[in-house]
Amino acid sequence: MNASTLALNAGRLRRADMRTLALAALGGALEFYDFVVFVFFAIPLSKLFFPPDSAAWLAQVKIYGIFAAGYLARPLGGIVMAHYGDKLGRKRMFTLSVFLMALPTLGIGLLPVYAQIGMLAPLLLLLLRVVQGIAVGGEVPGAWVFVAEHVPPQRVGFACASLTSGLTVGILIGSLVAAGLNRSLSPDALLDYGWRLPFLIGGVFGFLAVWLRRWLSETPVFEAMHARRELVAGLPLAQVAARHQRAVLLSMLVTWMLTAAIVVLILMTPSLVQSVFHVAPARAFLGNNVASFALAVGCLFYGGVSDRIGPARALLFGAAGLLMAAYALYMDLAAGGAHFVMLYALAGFAVGVVGVVPVLMVLAFPPAVRFSGLSASYNVAYALFGGLTPPLIGLLVKRFGVLAPAHYVAATAVLGMVVALVLLRRQRVPL
Repeated sequence: MNASTLALNAGRLRRADMRTLALAALGGALEFYDFVVFVFFAIPLSKLFFPPDSAAWLAQVKIYGIFAAGYLARPLGGIVMAHYGDKLGRKRMFTLSVFLMALPTLGIGLLPVYAQIGMLAPLLLLLLRVVQGIAVGGEVPGAWVFVAEHVPPQRVGFACASLTSGLTVGILIGSLVAAGLNRSLSPDALLDYGWRLPFLIGGVFGFLAVWLRRWLSETPVFEAMHARRELVAGLPLAQVAARHQRAVLLSMLVTWMLTAAIVVLILMTPSLVQSVFHVAPARAFLGNNVASFALAVGCLFYGGVSDRIGPARALLFGAAGLLMAAYALYMDLAAGGAHFVMLYALAGFAVGVVGVVPVLMVLAFPPAVRFSGLSASYNVAYALFGGLTPPLIGLLVKRFGVLAPAHYVAATAVLGMVVALVLLRRQRVPL
C-alpha cells in the first residue's frame, strides 16, 4: 500500500466514527429542542406570565429578556463542565449536560401562570430558564470537542458541522411542533393548555437523549492524554487566560456572527414576521420549517467545504452569502413578503456557515485545554451577544425600522469576513 493510499484511508470515517457522530447529533438535536422551543412560544408566554394590562410590545421584550437569561447563564455551566471535561473526561460532562436540560424543560411545562400565582410565575420561569442555560453551556462546546476528537484530522470540518446540523434539527423539531400546535389548536386552546405540550414533550426528549449517550465512548484524544499523563495541571482556564488570548479573541468574534445568524434569522424571525410584518402564524412557521431544514443542510455543506479549502476560506465566502441573504429576506418582507418562504429557505442555507465556526475554535486550542478554552470564549461571547440580541432587536425595530434585524446580521457577517481575511493573511505570513 503506497503513501497516497495510506493518506486517503487515514482521512476516511470508520463505521465507529459514523455511529458516534450520529448518536451525538441525535442527542444534541433533542437537547437543543429543549433549549430553543421557548422562543417559538414567546407570544403566548408573554400574555400568560405578565399582567394582562401590560403593553404587548413591553411584555414581549420582557419574555425575550427571560429567554436571554438562558444565554447569560451559559458561561457558568460551560466553565464548570469544561473544567471537569479537561480533567476527568469529555463523555461524563457530555451526559450530565443533557440530564440538566431535561429537568427544567419538564418544569416549565408544569408551571402555574400569572393569573394563578402573580409575579412568582415569571420569577419561576426565569429560574428554570437559567438552569437550561447552565446545561446548554456545557453541552454545545463539549459536543464539538467530543466529535472533533473522535475523527481523523482531515474530517474535523464534517464532524463539527454534522453536530451543528444536529443541533439545528432540534430547532426544526421545535418549529414543526409550534407550527402543528398553531394549526391544530385555536388561539384560546393554545393559551389554555397548548403552550405546555412542547415543554412536556421536551422533557421526554431530554431523558431519551440521556439514554442514547450511554452508548458513546470517551474520545481517543483524551484517552491518549490520560495514558501519557499529559492532562493539564492546575486550572485549565488559568492556562487559557495566560497563554491563549488570541485564540479566545478569535473564538469570541466568530461566535458573535454565529449568535446573530441563529438568534435573529432562525429563532426570532417567526415571531418578528408575525408582530412586525403581520404574516399569518401558519405561514411564518412554514417558512421557519423550510429555513431550519435548509440550515441543517447548509451546515453539512459548509463543513465539507471547510475540509476541502480550509475553514478560513469557507468562513469568508459563507459570511458574504449570509450578508446578502439577510437583506434579501427582510427587504422582501418590507415590500410585502411575496417571496417569503423561498427567501427564508435561502437565508437558512446561508446561516449554515455557522458550521465552520466550531472548526475554527477547535483548531485554535491545544487538546489539554481545548474544552475549557472553547467553552469559556464561546459561552461568554454567547452570553454577551446572544443574550442581549433578542431585547436589542426588539428595541432596534422600534427605533430604526423593519430592516434593523438585517442590518444587525449584516454587521456581524462583515466582522466574520474580517476574521477570515486575518486568518488567511497569517497563513501566508508566518508569525
